[in-house]
Amino acid sequence: MAKNKKFVIGVDLGGTSIKVGVVSKEGKLIKKGFVDTLAHQGPKVVVSQIKKGIRLVLGDYEKEIGGIGIGAPGVVSMENGTVENPPNLPGWKKVYLSKVIEDEFCLKTVVENDANSAAVGEMVFGAGKNFTDFIMVTLGTGVGGGIIVNRKLYHGMQGAAGELGHTTIDFNGNKCNCGSYGCVETYVGNGYLVERVHKQLEGGQTTKINDLLDNNLNNLTPKIINDAALLGDEFAKSVIAETGKYLAYALASSINLLDIHNVIIGGGVAGFGAPLFESVRKTVKERVLSPLAPKVKVVPAKLKNEAGIKGASSLVFYSEK
Repeated sequence: MAKNKKFVIGVDLGGTSIKVGVVSKEGKLIKKGFVDTLAHQGPKVVVSQIKKGIRLVLGDYEKEIGGIGIGAPGVVSMENGTVENPPNLPGWKKVYLSKVIEDEFCLKTVVENDANSAAVGEMVFGAGKNFTDFIMVTLGTGVGGGIIVNRKLYHGMQGAAGELGHTTIDFNGNKCNCGSYGCVETYVGNGYLVERVHKQLEGGQTTKINDLLDNNLNNLTPKIINDAALLGDEFAKSVIAETGKYLAYALASSINLLDIHNVIIGGGVAGFGAPLFESVRKTVKERVLSPLAPKVKVVPAKLKNEAGIKGASSLVFYSEK
């Protein structure tokens, strides 16, 4: 990225929509927009949509843009700029995404896994600015993660490091979409969480959640659970505490394995707020090796709704260091 360039374009590639924005070196989101992913139409159409989204925000900033960062699902090689077999994007095997976008816009393009992108974003702009090492967890449809060691992203041998969501917390547990059993994702991912609570409600559980749903269980979401908890509903509060415990089991194993005791949690389910974080902290400290327990820090991500775009843009700033 040329030093005289003020801005970077960040692209958050999702299964339903592609969010795009212009971000300054200070981490300010200057302009944003989105387009539909059209994932069902295959990789060529999705790549065309990415180009469309970039053009949407490029406009008057074209001469001041120093690069493009893309956060994408799946196994991503930052070195080669490839995206392989991303979930929710049918027909993708291996797409050389950075080359395609660089050829189109003549701008340096950096591609990274979306959870790793979130970790870099928090390191550059957010809650990880003062951490040398930390584990990033993103809670949403799935559970993603990124590992920062000595202010550098740890990729592993295949670029797939940080898949905290596929840490087994019960070897006889729920079947996961990855093919394994008992992954923490099957306990705290959006769909699995809703499914578990749904079954409890069908079993006659007394809770204010039913009132908020107007007895239509098909409308159940993590937000509804949180709304009930804020109204003092004991069952909803127990769901949030339980979710924190499940996540903490996986985090404790990661902390013991890596000897990294700083944790940043982001994503939609992190919206459960203080009760979730209190449960995570308490359980992690009970589960980690005793010398590590006093050092454990679990903090919320700062970038929140702008995490995807800012995280993607941070990849360009990070790659220049």
